[in-house]
Amino acid sequence: MTGNKLKQTPSQTVGPYFSYGLTPEQGDYDLKSIASPNMTKEDTPGEHITLHGNIYDGNGEIIADAMIEIWQANAEGQYLDRGTAPTDDIFTGFGRCDAQIDNKFHFKTIKPGPIADGHAPHINMIVFMRGMLSHAFTRVYFDDEMNLNEQDAVFCSVPEDRRHTLIAKKDEDGHYQFDLHMQGDNETVFFDV
Repeated sequence: MTGNKLKQTPSQTVGPYFSYGLTPEQGDYDLKSIASPNMTKEDTPGEHITLHGNIYDGNGEIIADAMIEIWQANAEGQYLDRGTAPTDDIFTGFGRCDAQIDNKFHFKTIKPGPIADGHAPHINMIVFMRGMLSHAFTRVYFDDEMNLNEQDAVFCSVPEDRRHTLIAKKDEDGHYQFDLHMQGDNETVFFDV
């Protein structure tokens, strides 16, 4: 192989091929999902909420083939480990949803409680989508918890004029709307992890 130079293999993006392996029930595949957007049962303790939203690109166009994962504390502000949970009936605080059905993500969950060390109630969110070489991390805070938000060290580390991009707003139906803007003037704050 004299004279032939090998070129770098192109990078693989993190999407949009999640449906079969990561969200099969949403994609109508005959497989069981290990994570669902419906994270509660009727008797799950805490305030039952729906968190929903759209994902927008830098031109304000809806991104229809993204996947969202969330991880959160329970109503008492504690993170639970599914591996140590005694049964599958316990709330583990982990959910996954793709936005391919109606161009939105929807999670049925409980509103997390305040977490030790001064963290306001929040949901950790991870975004996977086409064109991204690595997933993006953000946090979702609640507009009806502003007193606690303003005491949260992570929330306060964000420039004040950008904090609104981390706030889910309660709508007239009592659901929380949280839109993600991947780029542009209203870009959601994403964190390095």
